[in-house]
Amino acid sequence: MKQFAFIICIATPAFAQACPQAPDHSAALERLIAQVQVAPNEMAAQEISNEMWAYWADAPDEVAQQILDRGMQKRGGFDYLGALEEFDALVEYCPHYAEGYNQRAFVNFLRRDFAAALPDLERALELSPRHVGALSGRAITLIGLGQDAAAQDALAAALEVNPWLPERGLLRAPQKDNAVGQDL
Repeated sequence: MKQFAFIICIATPAFAQACPQAPDHSAALERLIAQVQVAPNEMAAQEISNEMWAYWADAPDEVAQQILDRGMQKRGGFDYLGALEEFDALVEYCPHYAEGYNQRAFVNFLRRDFAAALPDLERALELSPRHVGALSGRAITLIGLGQDAAAQDALAAALEVNPWLPERGLLRAPQKDNAVGQDL
């Protein structure tokens, strides 16, 4: 049986070659992060965020791009199981491409499987520490898991990168810890 699975893997076009490294867009992304941090309004920030997403969605090669695009199309059509299959294939083919993990996490988040989403978000952030989508996704996934303190920390970290995130309304002001007998 193992030999059969191996033959299928090498016979599938996605596995016929090794996935190359993802394009290095770090300089462009850092420039965009600096711009979004000083954006004058939400509309300008959204345009900058769209540019960021274009870089994150730039897969390492045509095979990976096709898998990513199919997965996103299936997710957009609410075919979450089909999308998961595509993103599983993408992660297997390109284990060093952050967006594969981020997209798989997003599908699991939409399915309310927060426990499955969190490790993928952690891996995406290992590969791309300032990936704003993974940062904010981690925060709302932690909220879904009922880990409010960790979620607030994660959200604060995401907002340091992009203060215009739609999730910014979920950030609570820090609560003061007043000791008994202390003057207010």
